[in-house]
Amino acid sequence: MKLFRTALAAGLLSLTALTALPAQAATPATALVIAQNIDDIVTIDPATAYEFSSGEYVVNVYNQLVHYDAADTTQLMPGLASDWMIDADNKTITFTLRDGVKFHSGNPLRGADVVGSWKRVLVLNKAPAFILANLGWTPDNIEEMVTVDGNKVSVRYAGDFSPFFVLNVLAARVASVVDMETVMANEENGDLGNAWLNKNSAGTGPFKLRGYKPSELLSLEANPDYWDGAPDMKQVVIRHVAEAATQRLLLESGDVDMAKNLTPDQVSGLADKQGVKVETYPQAAVHWFSFNQKTEALTNKAIWEAARYLVDYDGMANTFLKGQMKVHQAFWPEGFPGALTEKPFTYDLEKAKKILADGGVTLPLTIQLDVINSSPFTDIAQALQQSFAPAGINFEIIPGTGAQVITKYRARTHQGMLLYWGPDFMDPHSNAKAFAYNADNSDDKYASTTTWRNAYMPPKEINEKTMAALTEKSPEQRLLMYVELQQAMQAEAPFVIMFQAVKQVAMNEKVAGYVNGATSDFVYYRLVSKN
Repeated sequence: MKLFRTALAAGLLSLTALTALPAQAATPATALVIAQNIDDIVTIDPATAYEFSSGEYVVNVYNQLVHYDAADTTQLMPGLASDWMIDADNKTITFTLRDGVKFHSGNPLRGADVVGSWKRVLVLNKAPAFILANLGWTPDNIEEMVTVDGNKVSVRYAGDFSPFFVLNVLAARVASVVDMETVMANEENGDLGNAWLNKNSAGTGPFKLRGYKPSELLSLEANPDYWDGAPDMKQVVIRHVAEAATQRLLLESGDVDMAKNLTPDQVSGLADKQGVKVETYPQAAVHWFSFNQKTEALTNKAIWEAARYLVDYDGMANTFLKGQMKVHQAFWPEGFPGALTEKPFTYDLEKAKKILADGGVTLPLTIQLDVINSSPFTDIAQALQQSFAPAGINFEIIPGTGAQVITKYRARTHQGMLLYWGPDFMDPHSNAKAFAYNADNSDDKYASTTTWRNAYMPPKEINEKTMAALTEKSPEQRLLMYVELQQAMQAEAPFVIMFQAVKQVAMNEKVAGYVNGATSDFVYYRLVSKN
């Protein structure tokens, strides 16, 4: 561990201006040092960030008008807006901006920053832009739909849906407000400051970016002027460590304060380790694998149906996934209103064989399965490889970094894909649109959904029901419609949902105040202290 400690000390010196660490000392009292696999990050610009690790970054560096805060991740709370008024009849919400808020640059928060930030998302039109487009906003109409009068920001939306849906959209990370004066001063070749924001921050959040090296290091520095109180930790240093075993060794030796990607066996091995504790956090992420419909051999629906009976759900959940995954077979996570909790599928080799035979599937069939090259993804892939082989379906596992796998998925160039999905905002429409809706399956009509990325067009009635659920006025009827959509996707879709995640984070017993909510957007460091 001495070599790592030397590298870490150098990183802290160059990126955070902390004093050098003694050769065998603990981490600094005012710095939180984390070992984590962060190779899924493609971008850290809040207008384009759409990965789990980048979500954690955005929520600690930027703010939205309303948010689910570290103090209570279950309640929608005032953020950059101190209050708001809803006019449902006119489909308008008027926000009052909080007084005295400053960006990291020292520039004051303005209504123009709110409008400019949201327009920037729509113009860049990257992966998460569809979230704001839900409100009927386009690059051409955004300045008509969102207007400013002093410290008032009036938000108008087009769509016959609940204002609370709108508030949930505006609490999403993509609705983060950036310092438009600073960002546009760093624009290059019409990129609206995108390249600059992938190396710098321009937010109002409790931390600001000190340094970022992809697949190596992400360093944050406390914002002493944060409007909701300065963090206790002066620095947060996230060190990319892909190997779970290495993370554990670094934690045990005191090189890091927190290890975020340990396997169940490694967590179990820490039970009697003095000075270390393990905290458990239920998660909203669902884990699944899918078949790309651009591959002709995978378009036979019998393959999709048989696949549901070739997964050893309980076998995985009770062994190498124990404590970190529970069996869940629907797209909306358990614990949230509208979730389908029935689990109709179990491993049944003979039933799967009959489905394949009756469906006229030509066997053997070899499928390339892309997978993130870390635990638990490679372990799940190998288990699937073993349980599918007796039915004549052979998975050729293609490992890659998180960024490589996700980029390939977005390009629709995979065959099979093993990944996970979390809600973009806390409303069942978020996952329903991802798993049960596709407006246009054309290659040039990119959509950040599992349906489009797998080139799958749901039946017309499913598309229509997804949008009808969005506009349903009765809360009870609306939730029932989402349950029915989940049942429909269990019956007929080219993806198999297997698990819902449970996050186990191992940390030094001195660490207190860490908040890890149900999604990556709810991971907060601002309340962390070391006792």
